[in-house]
Amino acid sequence: MGSSDTDRLFNRQRALHEILGGGLVADMILWRRKNLTVGILLVALAAWIVFERSGYTLLSLVSNVLLLLIVILYLWARSAAILNRPAPPLPQLHLSEEMVNEVATFIRTNANYVLSVSQDIALGKDSRLFLKVAACLWVISVVGGLTDFLTLTYASLFIILTVPAFYERYENFIDKYILMGYRKSVQLYVKLNEYISKVQNWVLEKKKLS
Repeated sequence: MGSSDTDRLFNRQRALHEILGGGLVADMILWRRKNLTVGILLVALAAWIVFERSGYTLLSLVSNVLLLLIVILYLWARSAAILNRPAPPLPQLHLSEEMVNEVATFIRTNANYVLSVSQDIALGKDSRLFLKVAACLWVISVVGGLTDFLTLTYASLFIILTVPAFYERYENFIDKYILMGYRKSVQLYVKLNEYISKVQNWVLEKKKLS
């Protein structure tokens, strides 16, 4: 890593938005579509509160909400037909081809990466990769033992929707100090390694003299 002001973490040359895919998901994570991001956070928070306080499971809650919605719409439509009133003002439910393609591309890319990593680990091709994955799974196991899945999911979603946006906003400042800390750590490691080498040489000399 160089020492210029244009240094970036991991020597990256692309913008964070491009690294995240540059599509709808990247816009959502980096708050380019604030209404969508805020809506997701609020819905997730409301769902977390409902599940934590009511004791509902996801399946039972979704079933009850859909049942209530269907009953209301059915009664509204039937009464509107009898009283010659307009039908329920339902929006046009439609997924655009662009949105579906972006989501499918994102899922396919990440699924292929996970499968490739799994294959490399299963065939013993990369020991470092195996250790990294094992460490990550161990951390997930520890964290899972400390909290429940719902809380962990909401916390993960909150981190995903806040940390990258915060980093993009202050990336020059963050990169500068992280790289500064990294260089100081490297210097400290070199000095510590030199000191350990001197101590080892001194111990070897003592053994030879004795």
